[in-house]
Amino acid sequence: MYYCKTILLLIFLFGCDNQPSELDLLNKKNPKGDYGQSISKGDAQNINELLKNPDNYLNRNVIVNGVIHEVCPMRGCWIQISDINGIDQIRVKVTDGEIVFPLSGKDHNVTVKGTFTRLDLSKEQAINWKVHLAEEKGITLNPDNIILQESDYYEYRISCTGAVIL
Repeated sequence: MYYCKTILLLIFLFGCDNQPSELDLLNKKNPKGDYGQSISKGDAQNINELLKNPDNYLNRNVIVNGVIHEVCPMRGCWIQISDINGIDQIRVKVTDGEIVFPLSGKDHNVTVKGTFTRLDLSKEQAINWKVHLAEEKGITLNPDNIILQESDYYEYRISCTGAVIL
């Protein structure tokens, strides 16, 4: 009798979990909505301004409006957003699994909130990062053939705490 009650309790506990999986969230059909922490009203910074004058914003909380240009195809753990003219872009990164941006978010307007940061990379890290980004797109790169530019040794990004996809 004890085992039956235990089994029924386990079935109830695990069977009632209606939380969507990370894969479900990644493949969500309608991306519109809130992700992570809510975004309070505030002045939005322009992506161009952030990238032109990064020292003015480094390690500060920012709110940025943009258009989702690309979504991490593996876990939805980052989005690449561009400004209105589509020229300047910045990566918006979240802690893996805490927020999952859906692939369907591409080409949607988005408002993001987070800390503007700079990620500095060694030569090996820069090469591995390029290989990783290519692999996410199904492309295989030979690390020995990668030629790095100065800009490959760092990346400005927003460590996102919340977003709204419109």
